Amino acid sequence: MERLGIDLIAAARPNFMKVAPLFHALHVQPWCKLRLVHTGQHYDRNMSEAFFRDLKLPSPDLHLGVGSGSHAEQTANVMLAYEQACVADRPDLVVVVGDVNSTLACALVGSKLRITVAHLEAGLRSRDRDMPEEINRLVTDTVADVLWTPSPDGDENLLAEGVAPDKITRVGNIMIDSYELMRGAIEASVERKRLGLLGREYGVVTLHRPSNVDESAPLAALVRQLKAVAVRLPLVFPVHPRTRKNLEAFGLWPELAEASGVTLIEPLGYVDFMNLVCGARLTITDSGGVQEETTYLGIPCLTLRTTTERPITVTEGTNRLVAVYALARTVEEILAGCWTHGRKPALWDGHTAARVAADIRRRLLGESDETEPAETAVRQAVGSA
Repeated sequence: MERLGIDLIAAARPNFMKVAPLFHALHVQPWCKLRLVHTGQHYDRNMSEAFFRDLKLPSPDLHLGVGSGSHAEQTANVMLAYEQACVADRPDLVVVVGDVNSTLACALVGSKLRITVAHLEAGLRSRDRDMPEEINRLVTDTVADVLWTPSPDGDENLLAEGVAPDKITRVGNIMIDSYELMRGAIEASVERKRLGLLGREYGVVTLHRPSNVDESAPLAALVRQLKAVAVRLPLVFPVHPRTRKNLEAFGLWPELAEASGVTLIEPLGYVDFMNLVCGARLTITDSGGVQEETTYLGIPCLTLRTTTERPITVTEGTNRLVAVYALARTVEEILAGCWTHGRKPALWDGHTAARVAADIRRRLLGESDETEPAETAVRQAVGSA
């Protein structure tokens, strides 16, 4: 049997986590051959290579080395490099994940070359076009041939936009697969112990959205609120390079670094970061992935945004959208026990990669297959990690 050539595109840190379970589910299958493509959109060693190591991913088969730049520069450079790769060695399927610039760029290349394109995590909508990610989501879903959604709202959004129903398969949340694959390593991590957090209540902070960190006034307001929260609840803040750069540029770094109850640390790999999250009383974030993981774990999540492309984390989960000025007050409510207990959404169960593998086989090979073999392959590939 001739094997399907499948490109898995990894670009930014969340992509690595979404690609890993699918890589492990597919690479042992006799009906496909994989090419792991790293566009290089995120290239900081601490924040990129650590994710490959933690998730037991091999070195990429192809590294485009794009690096930083404006949205236009990144998108254009990825398109130029990836088109050359596809012309030299044409895959049968391009799998893009998430909503970063490389997702859009590789989807456009595949579509223009008439290669089947599948989007994992399709149908998410914030309805805020000031977010570059929203534009990436909209365009990627428009050109993709296969749309794998994580939740019912994804299906509904795509259908409302006129997408043919036969293009859509709800597969669940791939981020939960990553967590379950690495649960043993997460629990074994000594990060909480290293920071002296065992047996203590604390919160975890992650911030990187331009709307929160790229201008002095909003970032200063955030610093004031974080200092107020830390008086009541110690905070651990793995600082994104973009956020640190702006804190320093606006003269806010010393104020936050010297604040009582605030611990600023370097960015963490997935395993150590999730070890922190699992023990946290709450999280304060503007990240999409943290909203999902905390819903799965039942941990209160305060999202410093006006919209979310993951509304199910609010309607069913433990996430709430919070204005900056209300942050300290909202933390007080949580500490007083005033927070709704959420539930795990349907298909957020650690088996999404197996469902994706089965859908590829059904769509591209015309074969039905049980998901159990793919699930077993994932477990065996990761082993005791």
